[in-house]
Amino acid sequence: MSKIAGRFQQLAAQGRKALVPYIVAGDPDLASTVPLMHALVAAGADIIELGVPFSDPMSEGPVIQKAHERALASGARLRDALAMVATFRERDPETPVLLMGYANPVEHMGYARFADEAAAVGLDGLLTVDIPPEEVAGVNAELHRVGLDNIFLVAPTTPRARIQSIVDQASGFIYYVALKGVTGAGHLDAEDVAQHLAHIREATTLPLAVGFGIKDADSARRVGAAADGVVVGSALVDTIARAAAQGASQEELLKAATELVASIRVGLDSIAS
Repeated sequence: MSKIAGRFQQLAAQGRKALVPYIVAGDPDLASTVPLMHALVAAGADIIELGVPFSDPMSEGPVIQKAHERALASGARLRDALAMVATFRERDPETPVLLMGYANPVEHMGYARFADEAAAVGLDGLLTVDIPPEEVAGVNAELHRVGLDNIFLVAPTTPRARIQSIVDQASGFIYYVALKGVTGAGHLDAEDVAQHLAHIREATTLPLAVGFGIKDADSARRVGAAADGVVVGSALVDTIARAAAQGASQEELLKAATELVASIRVGLDSIAS
């Protein structure tokens, strides 16, 4: 069993939901990322989702697009993200970490080399937004060779027949996109999310985590009632950006980020098991 699957299983046995915060490697600077990862775990994060900076993050809204721009300006690239995971592992060998990004940097490195280097630093999974299930055989073979999960997205507009083809290629968990459009867009409808999750559960036993639109304890609680976990991205990235723009010290930046994550943890833990 992978570390990601094990974490979901452990939480389910406790009657708890997974909290998965997303940050971009190198945002607002290279030196802050690993301390931020540790701080998020201390605040209640169960899995860390680390964004790989990319010049054309087409699935992201303005908040996360700007985070990618800041990270690229700070010099962060795929290899830096992998190095951050290695440094994080020096103090935390247990918390699952996955990289989220786009195919180009991974393809440029080469699937086999990426898998070997990812496994060496202690990475647990990969989510590439723009590799469809019809084209995933190559990267899946290399990831599975070294025991890494390949996480897939399912959207509200995904036809049921296609859901099956997606979940058949996935491992670790399924990331359900709660809103149509890019990250940070639209209004979150918890009832609609619950209905879509029920359809996905007909096709897979993998855990289901919901992202896009989780911004506070209330939205996490409402969505988490039907999900196995929630992903908080834009709200957290925006909190970090605002603190950095105000000239916050690293300590102040970590405090702002962890206060948001801790409040969402409370919201999730208020869900009756």
